[in-house]
Amino acid sequence: MFEFAFQGIVASRLEDVKPLMLQVDPKEAVAINSIMQLHRLLVSDPTCTSPINNVLDWIRNLNPKIMTVVEQEADHNQPEFLARFTEALYYYSTMFDSLETCSAQFEKAFAEMYIQREICNVVCCEGSVRVERHEPLAKWRARLNGAGFKPLHLGSNAFKQASMLLTLFSAEGYCVEENEGCLTLGWHSRPLIVASAWQVVSEPNPSLGLISHPNNVL
Repeated sequence: MFEFAFQGIVASRLEDVKPLMLQVDPKEAVAINSIMQLHRLLVSDPTCTSPINNVLDWIRNLNPKIMTVVEQEADHNQPEFLARFTEALYYYSTMFDSLETCSAQFEKAFAEMYIQREICNVVCCEGSVRVERHEPLAKWRARLNGAGFKPLHLGSNAFKQASMLLTLFSAEGYCVEENEGCLTLGWHSRPLIVASAWQVVSEPNPSLGLISHPNNVL
């Protein structure tokens, strides 16, 4: 019989969290669940150190049994305004289209307000103020592989369960697809959100993690 215990911590930013704050028992199995948070640690200036390096480092040192990551399938971490604006236009127009099927007006209004704040940050803000730096799955795969993680296949059961829940609670037009072990939630043919699972494999592999494109240098 296991006794449940909750250890709360307070930090203004994810990068301010330190492993000692978590008070992990060496006998405990650790699981990390990040839902739309890691993109806030990215930078677009290749001369700046990205906070995500330190966060992934201490997560790896915790040696979790599994780390699940949910992120928007978008490319909003581009330094050029026009490219970022165009990507945001197509992505968020799809998001708003998908909300039209929502019958609960309160939930729809709340979601629209949240999305509007994201759009404002993506399009109108620069530097450290711009925190909505979404990147597509391909870039997350390269980054996490380079940080010492290997992908875990979510499996057919997860796909079947996600499809069943989508049928029960969502309107027509949404779809769940399997993408090389990851699950993608989309609206018609446009992927919107991706869920992936990871496990510590070894020491970080710099040859995989050093992304030399203009968006990030890790």
